Amino acid sequence: MAAIVVVRKDCYYDSVLLMRISQDLKGTGGIEEAVAVMGTLANRDLLRQRGYGGPDLESAGPNDLVVAVRGEGTGVQALESVLEKHLRRGTMEAPQEAPPLSMTAAVQAHPETNLILISVPGRYAAREARRALALGRHVMVFSDNVPIDEEVALKKEALERGLLLMGPDCGTAIINGKPLGFANAVRRGPIGVVGASGTGIQELTSCIHRLGGGISQAIGTGGRDLSERVGGRMTLFGIEALASDAATRVLVIVSKPPSASVAERVLSALARISKPSVVCFLGAPPGRTSAAPTVVFADSCAEAAETACRLAGVPPRQDLRAGADEAAVASLAARLQQGRALRGLFCGGSTGHEALAILSRAGLQVRSNLYGHGPLRIDGLEPAGGHVLLDLGDDLFTRGRPHPMLEPSLRNERLALEAADPEVGLLLFDLILGYGSHADPAGVLVDGVQEAQAHARGRGQTLVAVASITGTPADPQDFDAQARRLEAGGIIVASDNRRAAELAAAVLRRVS
Repeated sequence: MAAIVVVRKDCYYDSVLLMRISQDLKGTGGIEEAVAVMGTLANRDLLRQRGYGGPDLESAGPNDLVVAVRGEGTGVQALESVLEKHLRRGTMEAPQEAPPLSMTAAVQAHPETNLILISVPGRYAAREARRALALGRHVMVFSDNVPIDEEVALKKEALERGLLLMGPDCGTAIINGKPLGFANAVRRGPIGVVGASGTGIQELTSCIHRLGGGISQAIGTGGRDLSERVGGRMTLFGIEALASDAATRVLVIVSKPPSASVAERVLSALARISKPSVVCFLGAPPGRTSAAPTVVFADSCAEAAETACRLAGVPPRQDLRAGADEAAVASLAARLQQGRALRGLFCGGSTGHEALAILSRAGLQVRSNLYGHGPLRIDGLEPAGGHVLLDLGDDLFTRGRPHPMLEPSLRNERLALEAADPEVGLLLFDLILGYGSHADPAGVLVDGVQEAQAHARGRGQTLVAVASITGTPADPQDFDAQARRLEAGGIIVASDNRRAAELAAAVLRRVS
């Protein structure tokens, strides 16, 4: 089996495009493994550990594209032509006219544009964001690895100019009906969202869409905005902007728990506006109430969506998959032996946090890489016993490899490892749809689960799989089609991530 490394000098691709290159090449006949990364020192070291080498790899720099493949036959031989075709078109057809060669030229060519998306290596992102702010444009910084001091400085400058700066590491936003980064196809409507960046916004906005509601704006602030250091600057700016937006009648704030002082600033800002608001701090202790009558707390994205739709006057819809009911719990528990353990394998950090919080509130001791510290904290690189929930999108798992939202077969690799543990009985997954995600994640997951179940049956055991889907019927993958595919493959589909975790918790309590 041949291993080949191809390097393209001074050819920068952001993480989304790198993942797509890996995905496209892996689909070429004869190629069993394909990895597209930038040639940083850490990435080159990871490729060496995976058995790649040669002078091209050693000479690659951090701004060079490195593509490493392993396989046999014509697939490897066709690598150059496949790669060149992909690089020529990116992920779109070739433009009919030459693209602008600078940000200033782009703004001059399209003066109506009022938002610029920055996706360059992290060390250059702050410089480019400042150029965009100087041009009087709002900014979305998709790039990560931007120092926090730069983030603070950028957000201060943006506020001085009265501009929005989303990010750094802002993966998801919906602005004026346009999905940016990893986002879902949702209808427009009266509910405005301010969230950290990724799957929290995706789960919330998708639930709102499926409940019959719509989104006015979904502002991603970046995962560090609600930290003590950044101070919630863009969250507060977003609240002020949505408070004055005539198209927004209800506000929703979604994020992992902020620092205590920043949380109070956010709640005070919401209390000062006349519009009703819903606050969802994923993983925070439940049952919190506000002295302000216009502020309501929710313990999950789905609950926040339901509450926001009710406040917006959206007629309620019955969800046909709404069930952690007694019959479902009893049926699944009857298939498992006593003492069986959970393995939760998640692609999204926020969906993972939400599920972990629900399982923990049910009294289950679940080990996870989502904990910042404490006795239940694990890095997840090595298998662990007992109940375990892993965020496979964590940097430790994606370093030098595609994100599992784009290449879900990577989750199947971990699934095979976990399912080999005879104590495992219940599997829990999230499935993330939307722009940028894999075209058929349900099909890939079904293949992995059925293979794992077949191995379990061979040793006289049963594996039960439960999943939620973050997405809408309007997404490229089609929520309903993906749900049917999971169900046909024997996977229990819950109506949302909250209910999937609740169902898992109820079953585990029954067999403990």
